[in-house]
Amino acid sequence: MPRSNRSRRRRGASDEPEPLDLARITAGLKRTEHKRSGTWMVQPSGAASAEKVYSCPGCAGTIAAGVAHVVVWRTDHFLGDDAALSERRHWHTRCWRIEP
Repeated sequence: MPRSNRSRRRRGASDEPEPLDLARITAGLKRTEHKRSGTWMVQPSGAASAEKVYSCPGCAGTIAAGVAHVVVWRTDHFLGDDAALSERRHWHTRCWRIEP
């Protein structure tokens, strides 16, 4: 007799999966880095979410759509957080790591 792939357990209320908390998941990805030029917020951007072509300020090359990279903005912008976010830049991960 062929083997059944069905679970023999009954699903009860305690077996329900916990709903995903997007804020908790993404909080670990964003990090603060201190460099000679200031304090920066660094957020990785995965290949699946990279839908546009960007210009990397580190090497002046292009970051093609579908390539994982980092998004960087100042945490100590003199005009505030909104101005810092509007001036964020997309870097190749390697270019950002070697930047002093």
